[in-house]
Amino acid sequence: MTPIRLGAKDAAAYLGGLPEDTLRYWRYAGTGPRSYRLGRHTFYDVADLDAWVAEQKAATARGGIG
Repeated sequence: MTPIRLGAKDAAAYLGGLPEDTLRYWRYAGTGPRSYRLGRHTFYDVADLDAWVAEQKAATARGGIG
C-alpha cells in the first residue's frame, strides 16, 4: 500500500529519482508540486504529486492522437 504522505527524499524518488535538491529548488521557486511542513520536515501528498505530474504532462505533451 502506498503511503498518503512522503518525505522529500521519498517524493523525489517517487518522481522518477529526481535529486532532492531539485524539489528544494522548485519549492523555493514556487513551481514544483504542492508541499507542506510539519515542524522542520517537508512532506508531499501522493495525490498532489500525481496531480502535478498530470499537469506537467498536459502542458508538455507532443505528438500522438488525442
